[in-house]
Amino acid sequence: MLLNSFITYLSHEKRYAQHTVTSYKTDLAQFQAYLENTFELSFSEIKHTHIRSYMVDLMELKSTAATINRKISALRSFYKFLLREGKVEQSPMLLIKAPKIPKRLPVFIETQKLDNLLDSSEFFDDSFSSVRDHLVIELLFGTGMRLAELLQLKETDVDVYSGTIKVLGKRNKERIIPINKQLTNQLNNYTDLKKLQNFNNNLLNLIVTNKGAVAYPKLVYRIVSSYLSLVSTNDKKSPHVLRHSYATSLLNAGADLNAIKELLGHSSLAATQVYTHNSIERLKTIYKQAHPKA
Repeated sequence: MLLNSFITYLSHEKRYAQHTVTSYKTDLAQFQAYLENTFELSFSEIKHTHIRSYMVDLMELKSTAATINRKISALRSFYKFLLREGKVEQSPMLLIKAPKIPKRLPVFIETQKLDNLLDSSEFFDDSFSSVRDHLVIELLFGTGMRLAELLQLKETDVDVYSGTIKVLGKRNKERIIPINKQLTNQLNNYTDLKKLQNFNNNLLNLIVTNKGAVAYPKLVYRIVSSYLSLVSTNDKKSPHVLRHSYATSLLNAGADLNAIKELLGHSSLAATQVYTHNSIERLKTIYKQAHPKA
């Protein structure tokens, strides 16, 4: 009952995105099962020692620090909610410290490699699936949108006259992203081709499967991984790598950090500043290659 109330609160009052709500629900349900199986206790009966025991259990299961931190974050939000609702007198999270996460630079692919992929006629043809795949890569790299944002994008969100796309981001926050003429032409070409497929539905979703159904995450992952493998040896070839590549290319071209923050839909500048580290590493490389004293 407490968990259901919290999930309703996240969905309707906080207006979190559905995949975020699902993540909270999954993490908290896992913790609930642990409590019941290990201690035979409910959410309102536990102390900080039970949570520490849970963290040790996660570590023994080889969970990463990032995964544990996510679960701890879910528990903090949950007990903050229970405290507000008067279901607990004190949060057991007060004495809990999350494990440190090793700092990792965002993985990105060089702009030149992506340009070679997207501008080459060698990799794409005129079939519907190929035109769609091409557009998927162009949208992710050309706008920096998240996977979830791409999947829920509607045809009506594209304004070809003003050269912009309206994106619904985290916590249902809308933002407008400018697009170039090439991407605008590709969008027009794709939507025209999509109509010619005569799919037996009236889906407004922009990206669809070969049969006209709503596109799903694994499909986009497969598309991105398949094409990035043609130009990159990076181990990571996910849609988020293209988001990182978008931000890094903007920063390397001299874009203002605050502008990049708005384009990415970040809530704070701290999340955007991580890309400056990639630029610093790039400058170090240039220095070593070009300076006589390096």
